[in-house]
Amino acid sequence: MLKYRLLILMTGIALLLQGCDKKVFYAVERDVDETGWNLNDYVTYDVEVKDTLQIYDFFIDVRNSVHYPKANTFFFINTTFPDGSVAYDTLECPLADVTGHWYGKRTGRYVDSRFVFRRHVIFPSSGNYHFEIGHGMRDTNVVGLKSVGLRIERIGK
Repeated sequence: MLKYRLLILMTGIALLLQGCDKKVFYAVERDVDETGWNLNDYVTYDVEVKDTLQIYDFFIDVRNSVHYPKANTFFFINTTFPDGSVAYDTLECPLADVTGHWYGKRTGRYVDSRFVFRRHVIFPSSGNYHFEIGHGMRDTNVVGLKSVGLRIERIGK
């Protein structure tokens, strides 16, 4: 009887985890130089899109050190479409409140946060989309950011 219950529990967990992965279309994190991410250095992501009817939500994942000296960070996000046109965006990511309490999930010496970049997006054409993310802070070199990720999730279907 115990084996039967364990089998049902494990099957349920596997189905739950499989269901969660179906909505993730793209999720890649890129490390940046934690000792000084230069203003001119961008992390890049290439996304191949085939379905122009699907709706997506876009997120930016940020991992920062607990010693990051700012309460927020800004990112410049450049998107190059398959036809060569480019869209430029700026995203503010609040990381801590005025007392210094981190908003994200803290694990050891790092804090992980997720920010909505765009909601309910339909890609206008199929092909390769190229994303570049750079910091938009006043300092030339930002110290304390560990990684930046681009996450795209399917909505519906």
